[in-house]
Amino acid sequence: MGSETDRAQPGFAEVPHFHGHRERLRGRFREAGPDALADYELLELLLFRAIPRRDVKPLAKALLKRFGSFAEVLAAPERLLAEVEGSSAAVILELKVTHAAAIRIGRSKVVQRPVLSSWLALIDYCRTAMAFAEREQFRVLYLDRKNILIADEVQGEGTVDHTPVYPREVMKRALELSASAIILVHNHPSGDPTPSPADIAMTRQIVEIGKPLGIAVHDHLIVGRDGHASFRGLKLI
Repeated sequence: MGSETDRAQPGFAEVPHFHGHRERLRGRFREAGPDALADYELLELLLFRAIPRRDVKPLAKALLKRFGSFAEVLAAPERLLAEVEGSSAAVILELKVTHAAAIRIGRSKVVQRPVLSSWLALIDYCRTAMAFAEREQFRVLYLDRKNILIADEVQGEGTVDHTPVYPREVMKRALELSASAIILVHNHPSGDPTPSPADIAMTRQIVEIGKPLGIAVHDHLIVGRDGHASFRGLKLI
């Protein structure tokens, strides 16, 4: 076996220190599961694919420091991800694909199922899809007579604190889809899901328009970094 001096000579390829780290981290994931890993370690596992020959721990920690949490890193806009040193196009693609997969998995748990009996899954899906967006987004979930989701549509996207909503257009679309009920969802980029007076007024307007049409508004959910608010739970509708 060669000495340490021998290994420093030309012809001896030194194995980077992070190679052993990668295998140990993968081993912990396989044996103990994802809950045994810190957020930065789980993020490292994603970055391994995008950066095969570099220590990715500094980048993982830098991303978490910039955006705050694992979920917020995945949901961060591409232009902001690109501002973090070491975040290449391959890194951004890996994060965006993972985020898209998370949204699709969440949606699969509520599609073609009675939404009211899958309420926690619905909230998880809405938070994954919208809670960390930079701008307000207004979404409508259309349900049939059995409260099964038949359409999930983004009706509009606005500024950091306002999205234009047209109640009659919401109900017109419900009639087109033969929906019997709807659930309204929007996000608050500020993080605080507390309904504003404008949110309350708009929701009540939609409820009133729907009544003579036989279209119920089951709830209006507001999601944000700090959790979610339910109009039904708050007895606002």
